[in-house]
Amino acid sequence: MKKVLVSACILGVNCKYNGKNNFNAEIVELLKGREIVSVCPEALAGAGTPRPPAEIRNGKVYDINGRDIDESYRKGVERALKEFAQEDIVCAILQPRSPTCGVREIYDGTFTGKLIEGRGIFARALTVIGIPVFDADEVENIRKAIALTED
Repeated sequence: MKKVLVSACILGVNCKYNGKNNFNAEIVELLKGREIVSVCPEALAGAGTPRPPAEIRNGKVYDINGRDIDESYRKGVERALKEFAQEDIVCAILQPRSPTCGVREIYDGTFTGKLIEGRGIFARALTVIGIPVFDADEVENIRKAIALTED
C-alpha cells in the first residue's frame, strides 16, 4: 500500500526545537485511512528536544549559538531515508520553514526571522530520490496529489 511520509511534529509529536509540536488537524483528517510514515530527521540526528534553533547559512546548518551542526543533521537525514527506503512513499508532507523539512522557504541563517526561498536538507534529499514534497500548509495541493495516487 502506498504511504505518505509526514513530519512527526505535524502529527503531534513534541520533537520541534522548542519541545513542542505543530499538530495539524486538517492534515491528519486528510490522511485518515492512509498509511503514514512519521519522521523527524532532527530527532534522528540526535539533536535532542528541546534544542537550540537551527537555520541554514551558506548551504550549511548552524544553531543559534554559531555551532556548525551540518554533519549531524545530514546524518539524521540519511537515517530517515534508510528508515523508509523499502516503503512505497507517494509523497511527503513536511514542516514549513524548517532547516530540514522546509519545502518552499527557509530562514536565512541570521536568526532574525527573515525567510528566503529554499529547501531544507531533508526536503532536498527527498526531491532527489523522486518523492514529491509539500509544506503542510499546501493542503489543496496535497489533496490533489493524494487523489492522483488512489488505488
